Amino acid sequence: MTTMTTLSVTGMTCEHCVAAVSRELGAVDGVKRVKVTLENGGTSSVVVVSGPPLPEAALREAVDEAGYDVVGVEVREDALASQMTERADQYRAVGTRTTDDDAAPAPAPEEAEKPQKAEGGCTCGCGGHGQQPEGSGLLRIVPLG
Repeated sequence: MTTMTTLSVTGMTCEHCVAAVSRELGAVDGVKRVKVTLENGGTSSVVVVSGPPLPEAALREAVDEAGYDVVGVEVREDALASQMTERADQYRAVGTRTTDDDAAPAPAPEEAEKPQKAEGGCTCGCGGHGQQPEGSGLLRIVPLG
């Protein structure tokens, strides 16, 4: 069985933030993979893949240790089977193969407002490099162990 736990996380603004959250979650027993979709200054999506479901408290504690807040949790057990069923239903409905929304490139923002760097380099004040790729949303998949 594969479980996907999606955490809604606020406060992340750069790759350093993504790395910190990925590192802390990756240290939780049972975590197989972490995928972060960064929404600069908004609510980012963090997908944690595991075998059996993981304790929510352990995931919240890891994100808190990285310095960010979990504002929502969704647990999807037997996730791969669910995804395949949904895609088959979509295929039947539209008659064409659909792509994974997470794998599709994010559309370029019309007029993205560039955040100002805080002292120390990053807009979140983490002291990181403050570099954000052009376009909206950073997707980083971190394979573990």
